[in-house]
Order: sequence, then C-alpha cells, then structure tokens
Amino acid sequence: MSEFLLCSNIVPMLSNRNLGQSDCDAERLYLDFDSFFASAEQHFNPDLRGKPVGVVPLDSPHTGCIAISREAKALGVPSGASIKDARQIAPQMIFVVARPDAYVRLHTRILVAIETCLPVAKVRSIDEVVCHLLPSEAQDAASLAQRIKRVLAERFSSGLTCSIGIAKTELLAKISAEMSKPDGFMLLRTVELPERIESLALNNLPGISKGIEARLNAAGIRDIQALWSVERKHARALWGSVEGERFWSELHGHHVERPPTTKGMFGHSRNLPPDWRSSDKVRICARQLALGAARRLRRTDNKASKLTVSLRGDRYRRSANPNDCKLRWSCEVPFSPAHDDQTILLALTAALSCSSREVSFTPRSVSVTLHGLAVDTDVQQDLFAAASDLEPGQPVAAETQRRERLSKAMDQMRASHGPKAASFGPPEELPGGYLGAKIAFGRIPDEQDFSEAPTKDEATHFCSF
Repeated sequence: MSEFLLCSNIVPMLSNRNLGQSDCDAERLYLDFDSFFASAEQHFNPDLRGKPVGVVPLDSPHTGCIAISREAKALGVPSGASIKDARQIAPQMIFVVARPDAYVRLHTRILVAIETCLPVAKVRSIDEVVCHLLPSEAQDAASLAQRIKRVLAERFSSGLTCSIGIAKTELLAKISAEMSKPDGFMLLRTVELPERIESLALNNLPGISKGIEARLNAAGIRDIQALWSVERKHARALWGSVEGERFWSELHGHHVERPPTTKGMFGHSRNLPPDWRSSDKVRICARQLALGAARRLRRTDNKASKLTVSLRGDRYRRSANPNDCKLRWSCEVPFSPAHDDQTILLALTAALSCSSREVSFTPRSVSVTLHGLAVDTDVQQDLFAAASDLEPGQPVAAETQRRERLSKAMDQMRASHGPKAASFGPPEELPGGYLGAKIAFGRIPDEQDFSEAPTKDEATHFCSF
C-alpha cells in the first residue's frame, strides 16, 4: 500500500500542471486480482479471511495447490506447492476444492462493478482486465485507481483485493501491477525506465518464458539493463518471431495493436488421482473429455479433422537417450471434418487402441485435443462418396448429417433440461468434476461449459482429508 500512497501524492501535483497524455503516460490501466481463487473463497466464506488457504483441483491428499492465499504466501508457502509440502510449512493451512462455476460468476459481477468506474477494454483472464484511459482520466490516475478499489470493497469484501498498474502500454501497466502486489498501485512513467524496473529478474517480465530467458542468456543478456539496450530488430531475432519486436515496442512505451487471434483447437485435460490410473478408468476419462471438447466445437460451428490423445507420467525412467526420460505418449488420428460425438469417439477409440499397445507407464494425466479446424460452412462434402471409398470409421455424407443432428438434439436437451439430461453412453463422474470447465489464462468458461449443477456461492467444498 506504500506504493499507492506515494503515487497518490505525486499524481495530483502533476495534474495541477495540466499535463497532456504524452507527459503523464497514464494510457493503460491493468487490474490484477491477488490470489483470485483463494481470495474468492475467502470472499464467499468469511471464516476463511485472514487464514492461510490453499485451493486444490481434487479432494485428494496427493494433489497440489492451484492457488494459495496471501496469508499462505506470507508464511512461505510457494505457488503450486503440494499438499504435503504446504502442510510442512504451514500446519494450520486450510484446503478447499476449486469451484470454477462460482469463480466465473464472481468474475462477471466484478466486470459490472469495474464498468461503473470506466469501461473494460479487454479481459485478459478471469482475474486480469485492461482499461484504456482518456486524457481526462489520465490526469488523476491515482484517484481513479483508488475509486475502483473502493467500489470493489463496497460491492464485495475485504477478502477480495487487487493490484492496479497504470502506464503508457499494456505490458508496462501489467509489470507495474505485479510490482505493487498485493493490494497496491503503481504509476510507471517511461522517463523512469529502465531504472524503475531494473531490480526485476528477466523471468519476472510477462512474455519472457524459460525458453526465451535461455535464448537471452545465451546472447549475454542477463538483466533488465542489458535487455533494454537491445535493438528492436535484434529482439525479433532473439525471439525468433515478430513477437520479440512487439515486446520491445511495448517495453519502450510504444503501443502495439495485435492481430485478432483465431481458435486453433479445442481440448481438455485431467490429472488423475491414484484410483483413476488404470487403463479402464483412463478410457472413461478420455471419453468424457472428448465429448466435452466436441460440445464446445459444435457451439462455435467448427469442425475438426484431427484428434490427439496424450498421456503423461510424473516420474522419470532411466535411459541412455535423454529425450526418452520423460514419461509421455501421444497419438494423432485424422478423420474427415466433423463435430458429432460418434465420429469423435471413433477416432478416440483408435487412439486408445494404440495406447494399449505402446504405453508401458502408469498415466498420471490424460488430455484430448480436437484440431485441424474448419468452419462448418467451409467444409466441402463429397456428394459421390460411397462407403467402400472411405477408410474404416469414416461415414458418408448422409450418415454424417444424421450423426450431427443427433448430437445437436442432445445439446438442445441439455440446454433445456440441465447438463445431465442426455448423455452419449453412460454418464461418468470424473475426478474433480467440472468437465470442460477448466479455467485457463485467456479462457473463461461460459455457462454451457459446465456439466454439473451450479454450486452455491457460500457452499465452500472443504477437503475431507
């Protein structure tokens, strides 16, 4: 909060000079909630406020935290800690099972609250949004940030806090928000760069992955000062793409308009608890993941032409070839463009048949991905195809249409009568539930993604162990 108080004194003084937009650099506001899943549970359940909380994907002692509260972080519990390690550091830590549907509903309410202060330009993730500031708003940026925080506190609770960064570009605003965590505010001006951020490690900057950091280190770039001195074209070469040039521009205070992204695949994955690692349980899980991905595919009027199944273990086998050490397996199955359940399941069956012959390790996670996408209206049907002309399992046009009508009719039944009103084959409860509703960066599930009845906000799911 000291950052916020410091900037609160500086910005009004600057506004008295009636500075223009280019002088104060307050053009982008980045709002990042602190430990969102954990603070959401503290918001829903007042008894959890002020206590170390860990959010886990499964009600199992063998899983790890997908979020930890500010109080747990203060005790030294690292992000992603296993249950065992977290309890060794903080024996009093409380663990709850994630409830994605509740977090999505809270996210929607948060957007409404922020919009009472200024429009949301972009939603980057379930807990991160970007706002574009007008010159009049930029002149009193600290007061604007304080007003947003006040509105959130009034509409929600003290357990739900955020950090706000304001700067010339979105990248710099995101950096300043992360530098002011938790519950802080920072106005980062380009004239203060790179000195204001030179204490950060390279991998603290958004957009610098482990792979990019390794490339930078190999080129002798090991700190912010060295990165700042890189030429724009050199950055492009280091990244191996135009993304490096975009990063350089944003870091130096120049806006970059990115081209719209297009969806390239639909997929789901699931970590498997010990009692779900047998071949029959893996098959059940993969089947439900494939059906969930197919439903999402149909809602976008896309068709897929490839299915990939991947299995992973979490141990290492000894091998003379280092590329063989990790326990990983995948299989890709091509098929005629389709989005109906039966075609997808036929492709899945082919992939799992390969796994029974080729996989020698115990899977700890399974993922199913539909890709090779084409818009439904762009798929050209072969009017003269006969069953004898096609590979086994590939239906003719009339059969494809019948399968699609059946799948869409079942979708309509689920939409009208609930997610469990109709299923292709016997319904199965998956470990962790929430089929198809995984919250990932850049993807926020919608109501139709959830295959379970909605939970109540106050219905905290405490772990049973």
